Amino acid sequence: MAARWIEALTGSLEQKKQYKSDVARIDVLPEPYRAAAKAFQRYLMQTGGITDGDTLVRMFTDFADLWERSAADGTPVADVVGDDPVEFIESFMQAYQAKHWLDKERARLVQAIDDAKRGDR
Repeated sequence: MAARWIEALTGSLEQKKQYKSDVARIDVLPEPYRAAAKAFQRYLMQTGGITDGDTLVRMFTDFADLWERSAADGTPVADVVGDDPVEFIESFMQAYQAKHWLDKERARLVQAIDDAKRGDR
């Protein structure tokens, strides 16, 4: 009963466990993969803005898989990322279609302006 109440406020506990597991997988990567993955992870958390927990968890699991495979295969970070790290991570994020917090804010802005326009009459 308490778990349902907590999940209603904070989101799925299973999703949180999976996310923590994926972060732990990144934390044990050898260098330089760990440094690169941590930098991208920070970028994802600061700019990703995905509000759907299932999509976010799937993205981070795939992200951890990518870096584990790269490290295991010995693929150089430059070959994984390419010449533009921002383009790489932005493309990675775009592969996961989900609602973003920015979508909500855009809708709020449009609604506020529509309401203001009606008030001008």
